Amino acid sequence: MPGSSFGTCFRITTFGESHGDALGVIVDGVTPGIPIRKEDIQQHLDQRKPGQSAVTTQRKESDTVHILSGVFQGTSTGTPIAMVIYSKDMEPGAYDPIKDLYRPGHADFTYEKKYGIRDFRGSGRASGRETAARVAAGSIARILLEREGVSVVAYTLRAGNIACRSIDERVIEKNPLRAADLEAAAEMEKVVEKLAEKGESCGGIVECRVRGVPAGIGEPVFDKLDALLAHAVLSIGSVKGIEFGAGFGAADMTGSEHNDWMDESGFLSNNAGGIIGGISTGQDIVFRVAVKPTSSISVPQKTIDTSGEARNIRTQGRHDPCICPRIVPVVEAMACIVVVDLFKYQEALRS
Repeated sequence: MPGSSFGTCFRITTFGESHGDALGVIVDGVTPGIPIRKEDIQQHLDQRKPGQSAVTTQRKESDTVHILSGVFQGTSTGTPIAMVIYSKDMEPGAYDPIKDLYRPGHADFTYEKKYGIRDFRGSGRASGRETAARVAAGSIARILLEREGVSVVAYTLRAGNIACRSIDERVIEKNPLRAADLEAAAEMEKVVEKLAEKGESCGGIVECRVRGVPAGIGEPVFDKLDALLAHAVLSIGSVKGIEFGAGFGAADMTGSEHNDWMDESGFLSNNAGGIIGGISTGQDIVFRVAVKPTSSISVPQKTIDTSGEARNIRTQGRHDPCICPRIVPVVEAMACIVVVDLFKYQEALRS
């Protein structure tokens, strides 16, 4: 399927469907001689896997990664790294009653109009389960970035209309929402659980910070750092918007307020989010993404069937009432993939 690959110097191609036997990814452009441990990949997959808490889907998948190629005796060979994740807890039969109905918010209608056929088992290729392959690939990218002193961290900034009032990255993995504020996280959790009881869902905002990227990374005009990050993050199915630094707040600022002034010590602010002219400034790269409410809800909704007849639908099954906590590692993965790709661009330029 065209569109299943991303990146240039560091390139990934994902494959697989939600209720298929497996999904996976091929990663090309990995520097040879880099230590690659399965455990380093698995820890990030464990952050994304289902069944973690009451605010995530109760589908039970270990999401155990299997490295098929490109790694020998724990070291990258420079050849394509192929990884596969086998599915165990599939329930494709659960979708038989609604296989001829287009679920609101899902890609059922658009996939069928494009291809003339669709995999109705849990959204098939359009499922959020595809992102497990991205996280596996992003873990490889993260290993390469750590050697350059670059770190990437994301967290839930807002969910269920509750926003973090402070940012403490030490608590992100200490609450089920992966929020950066424990008190706000507890409030978010209550809201999400109440919505789940009603068969409803909610969205939120995830913030990501990339630290340690030196000034000068990013290509001018069409391959700007922020443009590629936007491409990468907006390719995640649940993301509906992105902003950098001051973001949409810039619309209400004056030029003197928004411009990041400089003195002999460097930049005095970071309204640009660490990117000017599509090229990194050396400051933290900061962006936020808007995550839509989960489309799969059991509240009755209006739709049509494949014949165009008006129908009512209730989507039953195991679904996340809020996608934010499980999308956090996906946002990190896509940021890692973009940044390492541009590092390789820069290496080629300088050589």
